[in-house]
Amino acid sequence: MYETLITLYNSELYKGKQIAADMGIPESKFREIWDKSDDDRTLGTTSFEDVISEILNANGIFEKDLFDMIVRKRYECTAEAFCHKDPDIIPMLKALRDKGIKVGLITNCYFEERDAIKNCDMYEFFDALCMSCEIGIKKPDSRVYELCAEKLGVKIDECLYVGDGGSNELQAAKAVGMMPLQAVWYLKDGVDQPCGRLEEFNHAESPLDVLGFI
Repeated sequence: MYETLITLYNSELYKGKQIAADMGIPESKFREIWDKSDDDRTLGTTSFEDVISEILNANGIFEKDLFDMIVRKRYECTAEAFCHKDPDIIPMLKALRDKGIKVGLITNCYFEERDAIKNCDMYEFFDALCMSCEIGIKKPDSRVYELCAEKLGVKIDECLYVGDGGSNELQAAKAVGMMPLQAVWYLKDGVDQPCGRLEEFNHAESPLDVLGFI
Protein backbone atom coordinates (compact mmCIF):
# COMPACT_ATOMS: atom_id res chain seq x y z
CA MET A 1 0.00 0.00 0.00
CA TYR A 2 2.36 2.70 1.23
CA GLU A 3 4.73 4.27 -1.31
CA THR A 4 3.18 1.96 -3.93
CA LEU A 5 -0.56 2.63 -4.14
CA ILE A 6 -0.41 5.78 -2.03
CA THR A 7 2.40 7.93 -0.66
CA LEU A 8 2.67 9.54 2.75
CA TYR A 9 4.83 12.34 1.38
CA ASN A 10 2.26 14.39 -0.56
CA SER A 11 0.27 15.27 2.56
CA GLU A 12 0.76 16.43 6.13
CA LEU A 13 2.60 13.94 8.32
CA TYR A 14 1.48 13.15 11.85
CA LYS A 15 4.23 10.92 13.14
CA GLY A 16 6.62 10.97 16.11
CA LYS A 17 7.91 14.53 15.72
CA GLN A 18 4.48 16.06 15.29
CA ILE A 19 2.83 14.02 18.06
CA ALA A 20 5.59 14.85 20.54
CA ALA A 21 5.15 18.56 19.74
CA ASP A 22 1.43 18.33 20.46
CA MET A 23 2.24 16.62 23.76
CA GLY A 24 4.72 19.37 24.62
CA ILE A 25 7.55 16.93 25.36
CA PRO A 26 10.94 16.41 23.66
CA GLU A 27 10.79 14.02 20.73
CA SER A 28 13.55 11.93 22.33
CA LYS A 29 11.37 11.45 25.42
CA PHE A 30 8.38 10.51 23.27
CA ARG A 31 10.41 7.96 21.30
CA GLU A 32 11.52 6.09 24.42
CA ILE A 33 8.17 4.31 24.30
CA TRP A 34 6.99 5.03 20.75
CA ASP A 35 9.87 3.42 18.87
CA LYS A 36 9.73 0.25 20.96
CA SER A 37 6.05 -0.13 20.14
CA ASP A 38 6.43 -0.29 16.36
CA ASP A 39 6.52 -4.07 16.00
CA ASP A 40 3.61 -4.52 18.40
CA ARG A 41 1.51 -1.96 16.53
CA THR A 42 2.45 -3.50 13.18
CA LEU A 43 1.57 -7.01 14.35
CA GLY A 44 -1.67 -5.90 16.00
CA THR A 45 -0.78 -6.76 19.59
CA THR A 46 -1.26 -3.14 20.67
CA SER A 47 -2.93 -0.06 19.24
CA PHE A 48 -2.02 3.56 18.63
CA GLU A 49 -4.43 4.56 21.37
CA ASP A 50 -2.80 2.24 23.90
CA VAL A 51 0.68 3.57 23.17
CA ILE A 52 -0.37 7.23 23.27
CA SER A 53 -2.07 6.64 26.61
CA GLU A 54 1.06 4.96 27.93
CA ILE A 55 3.30 7.85 26.84
CA LEU A 56 1.02 10.50 28.28
CA ASN A 57 0.78 8.66 31.60
CA ALA A 58 4.53 7.95 31.73
CA ASN A 59 5.18 11.68 31.39
CA GLY A 60 2.46 12.69 33.85
CA ILE A 61 0.51 14.67 31.26
CA PHE A 62 -2.53 12.54 30.52
CA GLU A 63 -5.61 14.61 29.85
CA LYS A 64 -8.58 13.18 27.99
CA ASP A 65 -8.91 16.22 25.72
CA LEU A 66 -5.25 15.97 24.72
CA PHE A 67 -5.52 12.22 24.17
CA ASP A 68 -8.66 12.63 22.06
CA MET A 69 -7.07 15.40 19.98
CA ILE A 70 -3.96 13.32 19.21
CA VAL A 71 -6.01 10.26 18.26
CA ARG A 72 -8.32 12.33 16.06
CA LYS A 73 -5.41 14.00 14.24
CA ARG A 74 -3.70 10.64 13.67
CA TYR A 75 -6.79 9.11 12.11
CA GLU A 76 -7.53 12.22 10.05
CA CYS A 77 -3.99 12.47 8.67
CA THR A 78 -3.89 8.75 7.95
CA ALA A 79 -7.11 8.95 5.93
CA GLU A 80 -6.14 12.21 4.24
CA ALA A 81 -3.05 10.62 2.67
CA PHE A 82 -5.37 8.54 0.48
CA CYS A 83 -6.56 11.73 -1.26
CA HIS A 84 -3.16 12.31 -2.87
CA LYS A 85 -2.46 9.15 -4.86
CA ASP A 86 -1.16 9.06 -8.42
CA PRO A 87 -4.09 9.65 -10.82
CA ASP A 88 -3.29 6.43 -12.68
CA ILE A 89 -3.68 4.15 -9.64
CA ILE A 90 -7.43 3.58 -10.04
CA PRO A 91 -7.16 3.16 -13.86
CA MET A 92 -4.42 0.57 -13.29
CA LEU A 93 -6.55 -1.36 -10.80
CA LYS A 94 -9.57 -1.19 -13.12
CA ALA A 95 -7.48 -2.44 -16.03
CA LEU A 96 -6.25 -5.40 -13.99
CA ARG A 97 -9.81 -6.26 -12.99
CA ASP A 98 -10.99 -5.97 -16.60
CA LYS A 99 -8.26 -8.42 -17.62
CA GLY A 100 -9.43 -10.88 -14.97
CA ILE A 101 -6.23 -10.48 -12.95
CA LYS A 102 -6.72 -11.08 -9.24
CA VAL A 103 -5.21 -8.46 -6.93
CA GLY A 104 -3.93 -9.15 -3.44
CA LEU A 105 -2.81 -6.50 -0.98
CA ILE A 106 0.13 -7.27 1.30
CA THR A 107 0.94 -4.42 3.65
CA ASN A 108 2.64 -3.78 6.95
CA CYS A 109 0.20 -1.48 8.68
CA TYR A 110 -1.24 -0.36 12.01
CA PHE A 111 -4.90 -0.51 13.01
CA GLU A 112 -5.51 3.15 12.11
CA GLU A 113 -4.03 2.49 8.65
CA ARG A 114 -6.12 -0.68 8.33
CA ASP A 115 -9.25 1.37 8.94
CA ALA A 116 -8.24 3.92 6.30
CA ILE A 117 -7.56 1.15 3.78
CA LYS A 118 -10.98 -0.40 4.34
CA ASN A 119 -12.65 2.97 3.75
CA CYS A 120 -10.66 4.02 0.67
CA ASP A 121 -11.78 3.92 -2.97
CA MET A 122 -9.25 1.18 -3.81
CA TYR A 123 -10.65 -1.36 -1.37
CA GLU A 124 -13.17 -2.81 -3.83
CA PHE A 125 -10.35 -3.90 -6.15
CA PHE A 126 -8.63 -6.23 -3.67
CA ASP A 127 -9.49 -9.91 -3.99
CA ALA A 128 -7.37 -10.81 -0.96
CA LEU A 129 -5.94 -8.82 1.92
CA CYS A 130 -2.97 -9.62 4.13
CA MET A 131 -2.64 -6.70 6.54
CA SER A 132 -0.01 -7.29 9.20
CA CYS A 133 -2.04 -5.97 12.12
CA GLU A 134 -4.81 -8.44 11.29
CA ILE A 135 -2.79 -11.56 10.46
CA GLY A 136 0.04 -11.09 12.99
CA ILE A 137 2.76 -11.52 10.33
CA LYS A 138 4.68 -8.82 8.50
CA LYS A 139 6.92 -8.52 5.47
CA PRO A 140 9.47 -9.85 4.70
CA ASP A 141 8.25 -13.06 6.40
CA SER A 142 7.72 -15.60 3.60
CA ARG A 143 4.45 -16.70 5.21
CA VAL A 144 2.81 -13.42 4.22
CA TYR A 145 3.40 -14.07 0.52
CA GLU A 146 2.34 -17.69 0.79
CA LEU A 147 -0.85 -16.73 2.62
CA CYS A 148 -1.78 -14.11 0.04
CA ALA A 149 -1.31 -16.55 -2.85
CA GLU A 150 -3.42 -19.08 -0.97
CA LYS A 151 -6.19 -16.53 -0.41
CA LEU A 152 -6.11 -15.65 -4.12
CA GLY A 153 -6.26 -19.32 -5.06
CA VAL A 154 -3.19 -19.12 -7.31
CA LYS A 155 0.25 -20.68 -7.42
CA ILE A 156 2.94 -18.51 -5.93
CA ASP A 157 5.01 -18.56 -9.14
CA GLU A 158 2.03 -17.11 -11.01
CA CYS A 159 2.24 -13.90 -8.95
CA LEU A 160 3.69 -10.53 -9.91
CA TYR A 161 4.69 -8.68 -6.74
CA VAL A 162 4.69 -4.89 -7.04
CA GLY A 163 6.16 -2.74 -4.28
CA ASP A 164 8.42 0.21 -3.58
CA GLY A 165 11.02 -2.07 -2.01
CA GLY A 166 10.81 -1.20 1.68
CA SER A 167 11.11 -3.94 4.30
CA ASN A 168 13.12 -6.06 1.82
CA GLU A 169 9.79 -6.98 0.29
CA LEU A 170 11.08 -7.46 -3.25
CA GLN A 171 13.92 -9.74 -2.20
CA ALA A 172 11.48 -11.80 -0.12
CA ALA A 173 8.95 -12.00 -2.95
CA LYS A 174 11.64 -13.25 -5.31
CA ALA A 175 12.84 -15.81 -2.77
CA VAL A 176 9.38 -17.42 -2.52
CA GLY A 177 8.99 -17.57 -6.30
CA MET A 178 7.06 -14.42 -7.19
CA MET A 179 8.22 -12.06 -9.94
CA PRO A 180 9.23 -8.80 -8.22
CA LEU A 181 8.65 -5.39 -9.77
CA GLN A 182 9.73 -2.15 -8.13
CA ALA A 183 7.19 0.67 -8.17
CA VAL A 184 9.24 3.86 -8.47
CA TRP A 185 6.58 6.43 -9.37
CA TYR A 186 6.48 7.92 -5.87
CA LEU A 187 10.22 8.00 -5.24
CA LYS A 188 11.56 11.45 -4.46
CA ASP A 189 14.73 12.87 -2.99
CA GLY A 190 14.91 14.64 0.36
CA VAL A 191 12.34 12.57 2.27
CA ASP A 192 12.70 9.55 4.54
CA GLN A 193 11.00 7.04 2.26
CA PRO A 194 11.97 3.46 3.16
CA CYS A 195 13.71 2.67 -0.11
CA GLY A 196 15.41 4.18 -3.14
CA ARG A 197 15.72 2.80 -6.66
CA LEU A 198 16.99 -0.79 -6.61
CA GLU A 199 18.86 -1.56 -9.79
CA GLU A 200 18.62 -5.34 -9.41
CA PHE A 201 14.88 -5.28 -10.10
CA ASN A 202 12.69 -4.27 -13.02
CA HIS A 203 11.05 -0.88 -12.53
CA ALA A 204 7.57 0.45 -13.19
CA GLU A 205 7.95 4.18 -13.76
CA SER A 206 4.18 4.74 -13.65
CA PRO A 207 1.23 2.69 -12.38
CA LEU A 208 0.07 1.79 -15.86
CA ASP A 209 3.52 0.34 -16.63
CA VAL A 210 2.52 -2.56 -14.37
CA LEU A 211 0.21 -3.82 -17.13
CA GLY A 212 3.22 -4.44 -19.38
CA PHE A 213 4.56 -7.03 -16.94
CA ILE A 214 1.40 -9.16 -16.80
